Amino acid sequence: MDFIDPSIEAYALEHSEKESDLLFNLNRQTHLKVLQPRMLSGHLQGRILSFLSSAIKPKNILEIGTYTGYSALCMAEGLSKNGKLVTIDKNIELETMVKKYINDSSYKNQIEFINANAIDVIPTLNLEWDLVFIDADKENYINYFDLVIDQVKKGGWIIADNVLWSGKVLEEPDKKDKETIILQKFNEKVNQDSRVRNVLFPVRDGMMLMIKN
Repeated sequence: MDFIDPSIEAYALEHSEKESDLLFNLNRQTHLKVLQPRMLSGHLQGRILSFLSSAIKPKNILEIGTYTGYSALCMAEGLSKNGKLVTIDKNIELETMVKKYINDSSYKNQIEFINANAIDVIPTLNLEWDLVFIDADKENYINYFDLVIDQVKKGGWIIADNVLWSGKVLEEPDKKDKETIILQKFNEKVNQDSRVRNVLFPVRDGMMLMIKN
């Protein structure tokens, strides 16, 4: 569910910075060739991620959940000169597509794609993160947060996508709906965690923005 009226979103896109040709092509190919293209961040959210990254000027970015690589390429636009972005996804079927677009970008030497389970990989990464973007399996959102929070520098950012979950977080979920239940718990956890400041940004499917104290 998108919470912005389609005509308002169209107007916003018309009056926002355009996506690059590479991102436009990746967006198009994702919709033509990949299942569930709605998982792509898309133009508006991509520009938001790019702008936030550009304001932060991160040295190290961690992305949990690559999909086809669109959001990684958007955040890479804000990397510092010698910065690095690590993006992790366990979906082996999209590896070829992800690597193609990373290699076609001007950030190919700054982006590392790891095709593995993020739960296993994150503890092995000996880096301090300026920006973390969580956009993977919802049932592990709390686990991802707990894994990265001590690795994020003071003043660093964590962004979690899909936290409104098509509005399902407003309702009493079925006991079998683990994703909604976890997202409700995640939103409450973040809101009560003294280690971060947070705001839930209701764009597209909801983005939880956090800054570590």
